Parts: sequence; C-alpha cells; structure tokens
Amino acid sequence: MGQKAGRGRGEPVRIVYIHQHFMTPAMSGGTRSYEFARRLVQSGHQVAVIAADPRPLVDGSRDWYVTVEAGVQVHWVPVPYDNAMRPWRRILAFATFLLAACRRAARLPQDVVFATSTPLTVAIPGAWSATRNSVPFVLEVRDLWPTVPIAMGALRSWPSRKVAFLLERWAYGRAAEVIALSPDMANGVRKVRPNASITVIPNAADRDLFGVPSGVDEQLALENSWLAERRLILYAGTFGRVNGVNYLVDVAGAMKDKCPEAVFVLIGGGAEFERVHQRARDLQVLGRNCFIFDRIPKHQIVAWFRRASVVVSTVIDVPELSANSANKVFDGLAAGRPVAVNHGGWIAEALREAGAGLELSRDPAVAADQLATFLSSEERIASASAAARQLAAEDFDRNKLAVSFEAVLTKAVQEAK
Repeated sequence: MGQKAGRGRGEPVRIVYIHQHFMTPAMSGGTRSYEFARRLVQSGHQVAVIAADPRPLVDGSRDWYVTVEAGVQVHWVPVPYDNAMRPWRRILAFATFLLAACRRAARLPQDVVFATSTPLTVAIPGAWSATRNSVPFVLEVRDLWPTVPIAMGALRSWPSRKVAFLLERWAYGRAAEVIALSPDMANGVRKVRPNASITVIPNAADRDLFGVPSGVDEQLALENSWLAERRLILYAGTFGRVNGVNYLVDVAGAMKDKCPEAVFVLIGGGAEFERVHQRARDLQVLGRNCFIFDRIPKHQIVAWFRRASVVVSTVIDVPELSANSANKVFDGLAAGRPVAVNHGGWIAEALREAGAGLELSRDPAVAADQLATFLSSEERIASASAAARQLAAEDFDRNKLAVSFEAVLTKAVQEAK
C-alpha cells in the first residue's frame, strides 16, 4: 500500500492497465489497448498491462511471464480462452483472470489503475488495486453489461441478473472516470449512474497502418489470383452468435447470379465458424463467390482491407447491439473503404451523414440488391471512399483519440490529489 507518488501536471504517470483480451499486431484481434498503451509510453508515461495469454496451457503451467511490447511492460498469465468455448468455461476463464489480476496488479507501482471490459468483472481487480494503493480507478466500457447478455438470453435467472446489475452499479460508481466506446454506451452508463464523469472515445482509425500500401498487398495479390478484378466484400472479425455472419452467406447466395463479379471474403474465428462454413456449402457459394479464412494477424489483415470494395460489419437483430463500436468499421474507414452495416445506431448514422457507406436491409435478398447497385457505380464507390477517408481523419483518427484518452487518465490523477 501507499505507492502513490506525487505528480505535477504534465509529469509522467505510472499506469496499471488491465485488459484480459490484450492483443499485439502479431496476434489476431483488436489492438486498441496496445495502440493506446504504446502512445502513452511515447508521451513519457510508464505502462504495465495485465493480460491473459489465451492459448492452451503448455505442461499445465499457469506461471506469469513478462514481455515488452513497444515499450509497454506486459504481464501475461496463461488463461485459455476462445469464443467457441461453452458459456461455463468462459465464465471460469473470467473468474481465473479476475483472481490472478487482483494479486498481480496490486503489487505494481501505480498512480492510476485503468481497466477495460469485457468482461465487466475486470472492474474488480481494477478497483481492488486502486484501493490498496490509494490511487484513482478509471473504467472503460466496451459493451453495455448486463444489458446485452440479458438481451441475448445469457442471463435468464433472477439471481444472476440481480448480481449482474449490482456489479454494474458498483463498477460505475467506483470509477473516478468512465470511458465509453459510443454515445449510446455513455447513455447506458448515465441511466445507472447519472452523475458519472463520462468521456466518449470510440474505437479508432489507424490511418498509418491501414492507409499505406506495402509488400503485404503484393503478396495478397500473388497468393489469391482468384480475386482478379472482382469486387471484394470483406468481413474480418469474430464469428460469434452476436455477429450473425450467416447473414452474409445468405447475401452471397442472393448475389451469386445477379452480381457474379462480387466476391465475399469472411475472415475470423469463433463459435459459429463451422456453422458459417456449412451454410456456405449448403448454398453452394463456398469457393464460388464466398471464401472463408481462419484468423490472421493484424499486420496481414490490413492488405485485405485495402483490397476491399466494401467492408461490412454485422450483428444479429437485437436492438441493444446497435450501441456497438466494432473495430472492423474503423479499420475500413482507415483504409479509405466504404463501410456497410446491417443495423441502426450511432455508427449507421455517422456513415449516412458522411456518405461513407450504407445501411443494409436485414432481408438478405434486399441487401444483395443494395450491394449490387452500389458496386455497379464507380462514381458512388469513389465518393464513399473519399468520405470514409475524411471521416477517419476528422472524427476517428487514432492519434487524436489517444490524446483524449491520455487526458482522462491524467485528469483522474490530478483530481485525486
């Protein structure tokens, strides 16, 4: 205890950053935490990340190990995890990380503790470490929890819902500052804690990474000659129940004859991966106008985004999911590509106002017509691409949002004095 050190305004801050699903560019998945953490280090701060290594255990070892990623000290604890796991196994993984993170985080030098969901249980080691060391706690909300799990039918019993709502209320109330990834999420937090100090910092567009062609692009073209000059409709993300990727296979089925020059490429992994494969086989589109690939590292996926004619982001028809802030949307914008979504909400509104994409019907046949019409117009594609680049630069640039992110953490430290 008592590790809190005096810090003047603008001076370096020691940050303990808790994120169970932390990813580097060499891994497959969102790298928001990595990108913000490395920028904090570049600004002179000291960052220690507490993360889980989701790979299967080797020799049953659960020993911590430490790596340095772009100046960020990352403390890894082996906790096997995959979206395809049964619910009880995922809950066990969350609980295992929670206990391990409590012990590790509290021992590290710190001026502020930052925890990012999901799951919301990361608030427990975050608040525990902050309390033990008399420093402020900042919480990032990536999903409205338990609103989304309840809407999805994952929390059905009254006791489980009661506990979940208590955890939500406690977590928001314990945080000195809350970062929300969308305006809708911020509104959800305010319904629980009207007086919470909330800053909206959405997922971001890494224009330097996605907007600059490299040798990876040439390799993509050489290894996938079947692409040729075809119009590429890209989905790159999780194949989970929430994402409803089968919808895109159905759209591909509706487009195979009316727009043969269009090809769907679906990249990722998760609980629905094999079901999506089977659906594509059943509709006889697999290998014809629908190609499905397993997860690939971030530094390779960028070439697919640059090659795409349209980037798509989908969720199942659950209204609560429209608050999402999907990485693939911002990666598409960073690459200067039109983005299509099949849901309403703040992202659909931003795309519509900027002219950077389109909102697809939930009816696959209608969505197929929308995409075919869009792809038939070079002028419309060019206009939407330009609008996407402008939206990425003006509203979602990673470097700009990193400044806001740093300001929230330093504000929490200053106000705790």
